[in-house]
Order: sequence, then C-alpha cells, then structure tokens
Amino acid sequence: MRKVDIVLLTTAFFLLACFGCSKKPAPAESKDESKTAKQLLQGVWIDEETETVAFKMQGDTVYYPDTASMPAVFRVVDDTLHIGTTGYAIVKQTANVFWMKNSNGDVVRLVKSTNPDDAEAFSERKTPNVLLVTEVTKRDTVVMADGIRYHLYVAINPTKHKVMRSQMNADGLQVANAYYDNIIHVSVFQGATRLYSSNFRKQMFVGSVPGDFLSQSILSDIEFDHVDGKGFHFLANLCIPDAASCYQVATLISRKGMLTIGDEAN
Repeated sequence: MRKVDIVLLTTAFFLLACFGCSKKPAPAESKDESKTAKQLLQGVWIDEETETVAFKMQGDTVYYPDTASMPAVFRVVDDTLHIGTTGYAIVKQTANVFWMKNSNGDVVRLVKSTNPDDAEAFSERKTPNVLLVTEVTKRDTVVMADGIRYHLYVAINPTKHKVMRSQMNADGLQVANAYYDNIIHVSVFQGATRLYSSNFRKQMFVGSVPGDFLSQSILSDIEFDHVDGKGFHFLANLCIPDAASCYQVATLISRKGMLTIGDEAN
C-alpha cells in the first residue's frame, strides 16, 4: 500500500472516531398519557354520596353540567388528571370508581353513572351559555359649571366579545365561565355643541389595572363623579363577573374634549 493511502485511511478512522465521541445523546422522550386511564374515564361521573353529576368525559374533552362552564381538554399522565392547565392527583381508579384530589386537597369520590337521565342532561345543549352581565343601559345627566349647562350621556352596550373567568366549582375543580363584555359610549354636549363623543373598551385601561385582573374583567360601567376646573370626572368600573372585585379608574374629559385616563385624571 502506498504511503499516501495509509495516511488517508488513518485520517478517515480518526474522523469517524471523533464523530462517534461527539455525538449528543438523544433527548428523553416526553411522557405519554395513559390511554387505559383515559378510556376508563369515558362516560358520566356522579358524586358517590349525593349522586349529583360532576362531569362527562367524552373523547379528550370534559363537559360540566353547569350551562355556563366551558368544556376543556383533559389528559392523564403519571397518575394525574390534567384538565386544561390544572392537575389533579388520582387516588383511585377502576372502571366504575374514580377518586381524585381537588384544588383544595380534598378527595372527590366519584362513581360512573348508569342512569340515562344523567347523560341526557348534556345532550340538551350543544354549547355552553355565555352570560350577559349588563343589560343595555342609557343615562342622561345634566350638570352646571360656571353657569353653563352641560348634558352627559352614558350608554352601556353588551357586545359578543367573550371574557373567560376561571373559578372553582362545587367539586373544587377549576372551570372557565364565559361572559359578554361591554362597550360604553360617553358623550358630552354644551347645548347643541358636541364636546366629546367616543366608545370605551376595557383595553383602554391597560396600565391602570393589573393584567391578570383585566383579562378576566368586563367594563361594567362608567359613572359621572363631578365637574371642576379640569373638566368632567368619571369613574370607570372594571369588575370580575360574579365576584366582589372591581377597579375604579379615574377618567377625565376636559371642556375642550380631551381624554385623560388614570392617576393624571384625578
């Protein structure tokens, strides 16, 4: 064999050896969900003691008897039931028995229903109800400032924009309810002269309300507060539906029709 051939062969073996040494191990595979556990969950489940319906599992979706609660995707991985982003430890599971720990750490004891009426409760509706929090409301307020008469108009109009609110149901499970948000129109007139007229949406209050709160709240009302040298002061109410939590944001409309929102409006 010629000298040049020996050199090339030696180099080739060296490169192959280095390639084998530097090759990275394959990443660990993600844990698969338990198809057996998921299959066992199919059907309608009721509380062991009260026999009230807890939920219905169909395919990879969980449905709730509450007509306001939205369906959610579920998975079973490592003895944990995952509904949406929340995990619940499975305590016991058979074909007809399912125990799990809810968000409070309490054990929820369920059995599979054999009563056709329980399943019928889910077939009566195809989609959850979206809750209407506020009816159409119109207010006309007359105020006097420096001897001048002003008319203030506020109109609350429900929209078809859905706001999702996460809350705990009676079984201690996190569910999402849907509500319709509002658009609120505010106008200010001096006689026949329109000083200001515009629609308000909750997105206008970003920065004045914490993001997590704002995402689950609706713009429920804009109330006139008082008038002074700066202009017309309103309070915008952003509230989480069916809760006692609200933020009031100062909102100022000057007599020249300029809008200010937040601390500077005080």
